[in-house]
Amino acid sequence: MDSLFKALADPNRRKIIQLLKKKDMSVSDLLQRFDFTQASLSHHLDILKRADLVVTERQGQFIIYSLNTSVFEETTAAFLDLFGKK
Repeated sequence: MDSLFKALADPNRRKIIQLLKKKDMSVSDLLQRFDFTQASLSHHLDILKRADLVVTERQGQFIIYSLNTSVFEETTAAFLDLFGKK
């Protein structure tokens, strides 16, 4: 659970999640939407991956990142339960 909170604590990682909710993307696609280096983006993606919020799939020479919808839905439900919303 700590890795999940760490992943969601950063606004850039929340923006990555928002982008991946719309469509699966490669690092190159994501990098166009941020003003930081590829190394920084890779660090953010690694944290999201360790929290199991994103999954990867190799397509040729590209790695495509996708939102792990089952974990995302479970996380959303846990937050709603935590704050008493049903």
